[in-house]
Amino acid sequence: MSADGPVVALVDYGAGNLASVRKALAHLGAAVRDARTPADLDGAAAILVPGVGHFQATVALDEPWRRAVGALVANGVPLVGICLGMQWLFEGSAEAPEVPGLGLLPGRAARLDGDVKVPHVGWNALAIARTSWLLAGVPDGAQAYFTHSYAAPVTADCAATTTHGVTFASAVERNGVAGVQFHPEKSGDAGLRILRNFLDRAAGR
Repeated sequence: MSADGPVVALVDYGAGNLASVRKALAHLGAAVRDARTPADLDGAAAILVPGVGHFQATVALDEPWRRAVGALVANGVPLVGICLGMQWLFEGSAEAPEVPGLGLLPGRAARLDGDVKVPHVGWNALAIARTSWLLAGVPDGAQAYFTHSYAAPVTADCAATTTHGVTFASAVERNGVAGVQFHPEKSGDAGLRILRNFLDRAAGR
Protein backbone atom coordinates (compact mmCIF):
# COMPACT_ATOMS: atom_id res chain seq x y z
CA MET A 1 0.00 0.00 0.00
CA SER A 2 1.34 3.41 -0.86
CA ALA A 3 1.33 6.25 1.66
CA ASP A 4 -1.32 8.03 -0.42
CA GLY A 5 -3.64 5.02 -0.22
CA PRO A 6 -6.60 4.48 2.12
CA VAL A 7 -6.30 6.48 5.33
CA VAL A 8 -6.05 4.70 8.69
CA ALA A 9 -7.40 6.77 11.59
CA LEU A 10 -5.24 6.12 14.67
CA VAL A 11 -7.41 7.01 17.67
CA ASP A 12 -5.58 9.14 20.25
CA TYR A 13 -7.42 9.16 23.59
CA GLY A 14 -4.34 9.54 25.77
CA ALA A 15 -3.80 5.84 26.55
CA GLY A 16 -1.84 4.43 23.65
CA ASN A 17 1.73 4.06 22.52
CA LEU A 18 0.90 5.78 19.28
CA ALA A 19 4.51 6.31 18.25
CA SER A 20 5.36 2.62 17.90
CA VAL A 21 2.06 1.80 16.21
CA ARG A 22 2.45 4.71 13.81
CA LYS A 23 6.01 3.62 13.02
CA ALA A 24 4.90 0.05 12.24
CA LEU A 25 2.08 1.25 9.99
CA ALA A 26 4.41 3.67 8.21
CA HIS A 27 6.88 0.82 7.67
CA LEU A 28 4.10 -0.97 5.78
CA GLY A 29 3.38 2.12 3.69
CA ALA A 30 0.15 3.15 5.39
CA ALA A 31 -1.31 6.63 5.32
CA VAL A 32 -1.95 7.39 9.00
CA ARG A 33 -4.07 10.17 10.50
CA ASP A 34 -4.10 10.84 14.24
CA ALA A 35 -7.74 11.07 15.34
CA ARG A 36 -8.08 13.24 18.44
CA THR A 37 -11.78 14.03 17.97
CA PRO A 38 -14.62 12.04 16.41
CA ALA A 39 -14.61 14.44 13.46
CA ASP A 40 -11.10 13.27 12.63
CA LEU A 41 -12.56 9.89 11.66
CA ASP A 42 -14.36 11.41 8.66
CA GLY A 43 -13.19 9.87 5.41
CA ALA A 44 -11.05 7.20 7.07
CA ALA A 45 -10.84 3.83 5.35
CA ALA A 46 -10.04 2.05 8.62
CA ILE A 47 -9.91 2.73 12.37
CA LEU A 48 -7.26 1.50 14.79
CA VAL A 49 -7.77 1.90 18.55
CA PRO A 50 -4.53 1.30 20.51
CA GLY A 51 -4.21 1.47 24.27
CA VAL A 52 -2.19 0.62 27.34
CA GLY A 53 -3.00 0.93 31.02
CA HIS A 54 -6.25 1.05 32.97
CA PHE A 55 -9.69 0.55 31.41
CA GLN A 56 -10.75 3.80 33.08
CA ALA A 57 -8.84 5.60 30.33
CA THR A 58 -11.47 4.55 27.79
CA VAL A 59 -13.96 6.91 29.47
CA ALA A 60 -12.48 9.49 27.08
CA LEU A 61 -14.11 7.54 24.25
CA ASP A 62 -17.51 9.00 25.09
CA GLU A 63 -20.85 8.93 23.29
CA PRO A 64 -19.78 11.12 20.32
CA TRP A 65 -16.87 8.74 19.74
CA ARG A 66 -19.13 5.72 20.07
CA ARG A 67 -21.62 7.11 17.56
CA ALA A 68 -18.91 8.03 15.07
CA VAL A 69 -17.13 4.68 15.30
CA GLY A 70 -20.39 2.76 15.19
CA ALA A 71 -21.58 4.61 12.08
CA LEU A 72 -18.35 3.89 10.21
CA VAL A 73 -18.35 0.22 11.22
CA ALA A 74 -21.97 -0.06 10.06
CA ASN A 75 -20.80 1.26 6.68
CA GLY A 76 -18.15 -1.45 6.41
CA VAL A 77 -15.09 0.44 7.67
CA PRO A 78 -12.77 -2.08 9.40
CA LEU A 79 -12.01 -1.49 13.08
CA VAL A 80 -9.12 -3.04 15.00
CA GLY A 81 -8.34 -2.64 18.70
CA ILE A 82 -4.95 -3.33 20.27
CA CYS A 83 -4.56 -4.38 23.94
CA LEU A 84 -6.79 -1.98 25.92
CA GLY A 85 -8.33 -1.00 22.58
CA MET A 86 -9.40 -4.61 22.04
CA GLN A 87 -11.01 -4.78 25.49
CA TRP A 88 -12.95 -1.60 24.63
CA LEU A 89 -14.65 -3.46 21.77
CA PHE A 90 -16.47 -5.55 24.39
CA GLU A 91 -19.21 -4.52 26.83
CA GLY A 92 -16.79 -3.49 29.56
CA SER A 93 -14.17 -4.67 32.02
CA ALA A 94 -14.02 -5.69 35.67
CA GLU A 95 -11.12 -3.25 35.95
CA ALA A 96 -13.54 -0.29 35.77
CA PRO A 97 -17.05 -1.77 36.01
CA GLU A 98 -18.79 1.59 35.71
CA VAL A 99 -17.17 2.42 32.35
CA PRO A 100 -18.99 0.98 29.34
CA GLY A 101 -17.17 -0.54 26.43
CA LEU A 102 -18.16 -0.03 22.81
CA GLY A 103 -20.30 -3.18 23.03
CA LEU A 104 -19.78 -4.45 19.50
CA LEU A 105 -18.66 -7.79 20.96
CA PRO A 106 -20.46 -9.55 23.85
CA GLY A 107 -18.68 -10.21 27.12
CA ARG A 108 -16.47 -8.38 29.59
CA ALA A 109 -12.75 -8.41 30.29
CA ALA A 110 -11.65 -10.03 33.56
CA ARG A 111 -8.44 -10.08 35.57
CA LEU A 112 -6.05 -12.90 34.76
CA ASP A 113 -6.24 -15.64 37.38
CA GLY A 114 -4.17 -18.61 38.47
CA ASP A 115 -0.76 -19.19 39.98
CA VAL A 116 1.06 -16.87 37.57
CA LYS A 117 2.65 -13.46 37.64
CA VAL A 118 0.31 -10.59 36.81
CA PRO A 119 0.69 -8.44 34.80
CA HIS A 120 1.43 -10.86 32.02
CA VAL A 121 4.48 -9.34 30.33
CA GLY A 122 6.51 -10.96 27.58
CA TRP A 123 6.24 -13.38 24.69
CA ASN A 124 3.60 -16.08 24.49
CA ALA A 125 2.08 -18.38 21.87
CA LEU A 126 -1.05 -17.86 19.80
CA ALA A 127 -3.28 -20.90 19.41
CA ILE A 128 -5.25 -20.25 16.22
CA ALA A 129 -8.91 -21.07 16.87
CA ARG A 130 -10.45 -20.50 13.44
CA THR A 131 -10.01 -18.94 10.02
CA SER A 132 -9.64 -15.17 10.28
CA TRP A 133 -8.79 -12.36 7.86
CA LEU A 134 -6.83 -10.65 10.63
CA LEU A 135 -4.62 -13.70 11.25
CA ALA A 136 -4.27 -14.88 7.64
CA GLY A 137 -0.76 -16.22 7.16
CA VAL A 138 0.03 -16.27 10.89
CA PRO A 139 1.02 -19.82 11.88
CA ASP A 140 -0.43 -21.65 14.84
CA GLY A 141 1.96 -21.24 17.76
CA ALA A 142 3.35 -17.92 16.55
CA GLN A 143 4.83 -15.82 19.34
CA ALA A 144 3.45 -12.38 20.24
CA TYR A 145 4.39 -9.77 22.83
CA PHE A 146 1.92 -9.15 25.68
CA THR A 147 1.69 -6.70 28.56
CA HIS A 148 -1.66 -6.76 30.40
CA SER A 149 -3.50 -7.77 33.57
CA TYR A 150 -7.03 -8.14 32.15
CA ALA A 151 -8.22 -10.09 29.15
CA ALA A 152 -11.33 -10.81 27.12
CA PRO A 153 -13.29 -14.06 27.40
CA VAL A 154 -13.21 -16.88 24.89
CA THR A 155 -16.42 -16.56 22.88
CA ALA A 156 -17.63 -17.37 19.37
CA ASP A 157 -15.75 -14.24 18.21
CA CYS A 158 -12.40 -15.64 19.37
CA ALA A 159 -9.88 -16.16 16.55
CA ALA A 160 -6.90 -17.15 18.72
CA THR A 161 -6.30 -17.99 22.37
CA THR A 162 -3.33 -17.71 24.68
CA THR A 163 -2.81 -19.25 28.11
CA HIS A 164 -1.30 -17.46 31.10
CA GLY A 165 -2.86 -18.93 34.22
CA VAL A 166 -6.13 -19.06 32.30
CA THR A 167 -6.91 -19.31 28.61
CA PHE A 168 -8.13 -16.03 27.18
CA ALA A 169 -8.97 -14.52 23.80
CA SER A 170 -5.77 -13.11 22.34
CA ALA A 171 -7.40 -12.27 18.99
CA VAL A 172 -11.05 -11.69 18.15
CA GLU A 173 -12.93 -11.03 14.96
CA ARG A 174 -16.52 -10.48 13.89
CA ASN A 175 -16.93 -9.37 10.29
CA GLY A 176 -14.88 -6.16 9.98
CA VAL A 177 -14.39 -5.70 13.75
CA ALA A 178 -11.26 -7.31 15.19
CA GLY A 179 -8.79 -6.98 18.01
CA VAL A 180 -5.61 -8.39 19.51
CA GLN A 181 -4.66 -8.45 23.20
CA PHE A 182 -0.95 -8.40 22.33
CA HIS A 183 1.04 -5.64 20.65
CA PRO A 184 1.52 -6.44 16.95
CA GLU A 185 3.85 -3.47 16.57
CA LYS A 186 6.25 -5.25 18.97
CA SER A 187 5.62 -8.82 17.79
CA GLY A 188 8.07 -9.22 14.93
CA ASP A 189 7.06 -10.80 11.63
CA ALA A 190 3.76 -12.18 12.96
CA GLY A 191 2.72 -8.74 14.21
CA LEU A 192 3.63 -7.05 10.94
CA ARG A 193 1.63 -9.66 9.05
CA ILE A 194 -1.41 -8.87 11.19
CA LEU A 195 -1.05 -5.14 10.54
CA ARG A 196 -0.58 -5.83 6.82
CA ASN A 197 -3.80 -7.90 6.83
CA PHE A 198 -5.56 -4.94 8.42
CA LEU A 199 -4.26 -2.58 5.75
CA ASP A 200 -5.29 -5.00 3.02
CA ARG A 201 -8.78 -5.07 4.50
CA ALA A 202 -8.82 -1.26 4.50
CA ALA A 203 -7.84 -1.28 0.83
CA GLY A 204 -10.60 -3.75 -0.01
CA ARG A 205 -8.23 -6.60 -0.80
